[in-house]
Amino acid sequence: MAIHRRKKINPEDDLGFGTQPVMKNQPLVNKDGTVNVKRKGLSNFNTSNNYHTLITMSWTRFWLLVLSGYIIVNVVFAFIYVWTGLHLDGVEGSTGLDHFLTALFFSAQTISTVGYGHISPKGVTTNSIAALESMMGLLAFALATGLLYGRFSRPNAKIIYSKNILVAPYLDNQRGLMFRLVNKRRNILLELEIEIIFSFNDHVDGKTIRRFYPLEVERKFVSLLSLNWTVVHPLDENSPIKDMTQEDMIRDEAGFAVLLRAFDDTFSQTVHSRTFYTAEDMKWGAKFKPVFDRDKDGRIVLDLSKISDHELVELPVMDSILAAGDKNLLE
Repeated sequence: MAIHRRKKINPEDDLGFGTQPVMKNQPLVNKDGTVNVKRKGLSNFNTSNNYHTLITMSWTRFWLLVLSGYIIVNVVFAFIYVWTGLHLDGVEGSTGLDHFLTALFFSAQTISTVGYGHISPKGVTTNSIAALESMMGLLAFALATGLLYGRFSRPNAKIIYSKNILVAPYLDNQRGLMFRLVNKRRNILLELEIEIIFSFNDHVDGKTIRRFYPLEVERKFVSLLSLNWTVVHPLDENSPIKDMTQEDMIRDEAGFAVLLRAFDDTFSQTVHSRTFYTAEDMKWGAKFKPVFDRDKDGRIVLDLSKISDHELVELPVMDSILAAGDKNLLE
């Protein structure tokens, strides 16, 4: 494999991973932008990540957590009311199940401070338990409301990236490495800046280390993302990977980390997005199909479902490949 090293390229620009090689096709960064690092060594009672987990977990898990917590707390207090003798006015039914359901619904009224008045506590013990539960309910609902607001108001970018990164014809008889992206939301992203970091396993003195090279792109900045953006790295004489083949990429577990930074007009804050392409995500000899069309009124129609659509094409033969072929003939 040949890596074309240019001046001003720092092979130690490692994204914080050092020289650790990629093993068994485990990418450094996952497709969703999260870092592919397994962490351990912390106590099971460590609380430093609780807020981050509650803010970033999926909506399904969040609502299941809130609902299960609500049910568990009410069941616990219902057992307490029954265990202390069920000193409640307005209790109906004579079976143990009837008494438990009465205590359960009284707990739900108390924790939410609704209090319909049909059932009321009597005695110091039961009133003390109800007072404690109502206080816990106020704190719990305040916490849940804060988390709910934090999840809605957290600034983040919803970017759809093409499934594959293509090696496609580019300009006049050249090749380019390219992928596409589009804003999933209807908001406006301004002052976008893209960065691509290429990495591969290099073998030096019998030791495998990870090398990192920033790739120059045709357009690094975009003022306004109104349609899709096809990011292109020209595979010309200045590219450090212009002589690499598909076999080289797969053998050395090459990858492309994509880092995007933009200003969100809705939140008035800078947002970030990340993704990662592996050698298996590369398509050689393909080009993207158009992702937008026009309606009968001439208005542009952007079809986000076509962001990854591509077709196979013939790649132009590069001068470096021709030169390598001539050299092999001479030998």
